[in-house]
Amino acid sequence: MLKVKMMANSEEGAGDPGIAVAHETKLEQPKMYKVLMHNDDYTSMEFVIHILMKFFSKNYDEAHGVMLKVHHDGIGLCGIYTYEVAESKSAKVNKYASGKGHPLKSTIDECE
Repeated sequence: MLKVKMMANSEEGAGDPGIAVAHETKLEQPKMYKVLMHNDDYTSMEFVIHILMKFFSKNYDEAHGVMLKVHHDGIGLCGIYTYEVAESKSAKVNKYASGKGHPLKSTIDECE
């Protein structure tokens, strides 16, 4: 976050109240969110790999590894993003899977 303080009568902006001078700069990293994929008894492993490659830019080997994690552990990490990106990816995955007749579910969770 950049904090800007207006200086009306300072040495830096004397005589021109429209000059903004940044005195304190503090940049904060945005909160990050995990996109998680949940196992179900109906979605094929091939479709999960397809989703991971299509929406999360995974190569086949990466997608296969995540798919196995979902299959064996019930949940797998697809990626870590800012809130808006994570929410958008999760919603797109859920809509796409539903449209293809799969009950596949993804959610987001704030990183610790």
